[in-house]
Amino acid sequence: MNRHNIKPIKALIEIPNWLGDCVMFTPAFDNIINYYNDIEVTILGSSTSIELIQNHPKVSKTITIDSENKFSLKSYTHLGSFDVYFSSRGSIRAKIIKFIIDATDKYQYSHAKYPRGHQVEKYVDFVNDCLNTNSAPGSLSCYLTNAKSKEASRILGINPGASYGSAKRWYPEQFAKIAIELSDNFDIMIFGGADELEFAEEIESHLIKNNISNYLNLAGKTSISELTNYISNLDIFITGDSGPMHIAASLNIPTITLFGPTDPIETSQWKNQHSIIIKKSLDCQPCMKRTCPLKHHNCMKLIEAREVINSISKII
Repeated sequence: MNRHNIKPIKALIEIPNWLGDCVMFTPAFDNIINYYNDIEVTILGSSTSIELIQNHPKVSKTITIDSENKFSLKSYTHLGSFDVYFSSRGSIRAKIIKFIIDATDKYQYSHAKYPRGHQVEKYVDFVNDCLNTNSAPGSLSCYLTNAKSKEASRILGINPGASYGSAKRWYPEQFAKIAIELSDNFDIMIFGGADELEFAEEIESHLIKNNISNYLNLAGKTSISELTNYISNLDIFITGDSGPMHIAASLNIPTITLFGPTDPIETSQWKNQHSIIIKKSLDCQPCMKRTCPLKHHNCMKLIEAREVINSISKII
């Protein structure tokens, strides 16, 4: 048989919808790519996640499904056939998609099957079980486009939002205290999604009141590629458990992460040697809830700006 006539493996991969989960999926994604000698990949997912991965050289096609671009279930029958299908999601919709997709081999992630460990390891274990391999989880990946050159000034990034829910959010006035105190030594970048504008604007109002002008409010103004490029230029990043936190981890940016209701064993920065976690050891942690079920929010409320500022010297 002439090896030059062998067609590449056609793979359809449903990636996680949440930005942070998608970043944590990239080591497993790379393991899938590396397993096959030649592979042509179609990715399926939210517009946010697709933007993160679409520049991978093995990705040939993208299919977007989100609230702005719903993809009819009937449309899955017209995608053609695939050699293999991987789904990183265990939702009912994902199970329906798996049933409809025409693929020789089909694999679907199950949260129940991988209850413990870091989410990166869970995804990699899933792929290992599918392919009967024992590949180790590598580093996180983000694919920069039009990367910006490093700014001459030092930059502090602050990220007050967290898409998962209010329980993960620290307070704008606390972020502002840090920015104000450090503004003589750092320019400030404020990050956030389109639904987090009010938090960023509240921080900005505190800066204005204190005559701080060396800041840039980027909340709601960046694509994922632009966000990644901005984060790549930071000298330090202060954030909650969020998608941008995982992007910073993929770039080894010195990061201080504030953990409240979520579990750092599962979602801390993966393989970032310049990372510090600030967390209170409360009996109710981690509750894994979107809003505080006890109504006091002490897991975040008890974290003070001074504690964060004092931690900076440990990583830069």
